[in-house]
Parts: sequence; C-alpha cells; structure tokens
Amino acid sequence: MNLTLIIAQLWGTLGWFIPLMLLIGLFKSPWAKGHIGELLVRLFAHWQLDRQTYRRLHNVTLSTPDGTTQIDHVFLSPYGIFVLETKNMRGRIFGSEKQPQWTQKLYKRTFKFQNPLRQNYKHLKALEATLGVSPEHLHSVITFIGGSTFKTRMPANVTQGIGFIRYIKSFQQRVFSEAEVDALMQALQNSRRTPSLATHREHVQNLKRRSDPTAERQCPKCGSALVARSENSDPKAGQQFWGCSMLPKCRVRQGL
Repeated sequence: MNLTLIIAQLWGTLGWFIPLMLLIGLFKSPWAKGHIGELLVRLFAHWQLDRQTYRRLHNVTLSTPDGTTQIDHVFLSPYGIFVLETKNMRGRIFGSEKQPQWTQKLYKRTFKFQNPLRQNYKHLKALEATLGVSPEHLHSVITFIGGSTFKTRMPANVTQGIGFIRYIKSFQQRVFSEAEVDALMQALQNSRRTPSLATHREHVQNLKRRSDPTAERQCPKCGSALVARSENSDPKAGQQFWGCSMLPKCRVRQGL
C-alpha cells in the first residue's frame, strides 16, 4: 500500500471540502443572511420600481441622540418616503403590531426577535428629524425574504417577497413635487454617515451600549439623562421603562 499516495488523495479531497464547508457556514450566518436579503430587495426594486419616480438609498446610517441608527432601504418619491426593513428568515412567523417581540418557529426550535415594526419606527423618527418632513409622509414597510410563512394576521405594511412593491405602489396621491424629492434626496445624502467598515463598527458598538442596562442613556428630545423608572398603575404596575430625568417637563419614555 502506497501511504504517500493515500495521503495525497486525502489531502486533495480536503483541499476543496474544507473551503466548501466554511463557505456554507458563512452563508448561514446572520451577517450573510442579512446582506443576501438586502441584495434581493435591491434587485426586486431595480426590476419593479422606476428609478426616476422612486429614488433610493441603501444602508443609510444616521446620527441620533443616543448614537446611530441604520436603515436598510429608503425610497423617496412624489407619493411619500418609504422606509423598508428587510428580514431574511425561514420557518413560521408569529406576531402582532403591538407585541414587543415576534416568534420564529423553525422545525422544533423557537426564536424570539424584535418586532420589526418597532425597529423601523426609530428609523422613521430619525428620518423625520433629519429631513424635517411630516410623519404622515413617512411610511414603514417590512418585507420577509427567505420563504417564511405568516401564521398570524399581519398589517398591510408587513409583506413577503416582492409584496413591498405592491404596497409602495398603492400610494398614488402626490405629496411632494419633483424638486422637493430632489432636495430631500440631497439632504439625506449629505446627512448620512459615510458607508464604511468604520461606520458599521461604530453602529455595532452603539447597539451593544444601548443593550447594556448599566450604560448611560440620553433623552432623544431634550438631551438630559434617561433613568430607570417603574409603572405605578395597573395593569402595568412594576413594569420598568427608561424615562427622562427632567420629568414632568419632558415626558419622553422608552422601553427598558
């Protein structure tokens, strides 16, 4: 038996098998799933939405009083501004508009994730402050990519696949002129953080800091410190939240 030949054959097999397994693992990672989902949305929008009517920016990072917020996709049009959050998920999805967390059931496993409508609400508020537009002209849209199935009734702005295209096109009343759309586009381009690895790293650090209950927080309205408070009245008695330290002058509150 030629041991050298066997080792050479084994090494030749592992030479492509190991990189293949690493590549499969990479594509299954949350980072890769997120980017693949966003890429699919870009392709759908490219095919289905006229670029002259629906101006678009992707991966928009804006500064906020408590750090940064990162928006997957923004479409600016005469019919309003559409803020799109992408979720690349499989399995069965359970949730309602007011639930803080939704549930993903994949085979026999169950996962919790933040209500994307709540997640997108912060994006809308950041755009409202940045562009100075009326909130009624900002529209939240969620799209699930990846073959998931809704098992509970979802609002009209929570869609699957290219359903976000139909939702966006359902708005046909003009609220901005072409010149106003151009000005809004320019203002957003000027206000966004430069897309870079450094910007992404800073945003990730901001997310970690906001999830740390011991970290200092700043009121997004007046800039004062946020402090942990508890509800005093039923039915939420004892439930904690972040409240502005300038209460009652400032009544800003956020979930803990």
